[in-house]
Amino acid sequence: MPKWGYSIPEEALDPEKTVKASGREVRVSHKSAREVCNAIKGMMLTEAKKFLRDVIAKKRAVPFTRFKKKAAHRHGTGKAYAGRYPVKAARQILKILEGAEANAENKGLDAERLKIIHASAYPGMKIRRYMPRAFGRAAPKFETLTHIELALEEQPEKAVEEA
Repeated sequence: MPKWGYSIPEEALDPEKTVKASGREVRVSHKSAREVCNAIKGMMLTEAKKFLRDVIAKKRAVPFTRFKKKAAHRHGTGKAYAGRYPVKAARQILKILEGAEANAENKGLDAERLKIIHASAYPGMKIRRYMPRAFGRAAPKFETLTHIELALEEQPEKAVEEA
């Protein structure tokens, strides 16, 4: 089984209080996945799961900050005026988040006190295909896969009460 590297340095993670989970070569848009990861970074686990379920149900929009050309204005996106409902990306990230929660329970950490300290998505491998066209030509039909990484850290008891 391959050992995946993470974009967060190992020194930044305490192995006793942190858990990691990743999805490699996921078939979602890397642009949408990046924006969803940006939105959930810094959230508590329960809050992030509720947010992702609301995005899947199209009740809350994800604020798009970088990839926002031709994106419509959405209510409740904070400082970002543009927003979308990336359902497919939210569904995959929710699955990875539930995997991280299972990792935390396996380690003996309290799921109620977990906070997302690292969430990133970046392009992976390209699936290269070609579509035959008229007069013997061919048009490329490429699909970029996505790597998604999450790292959660257990917060101290008093920090959870203040939040």
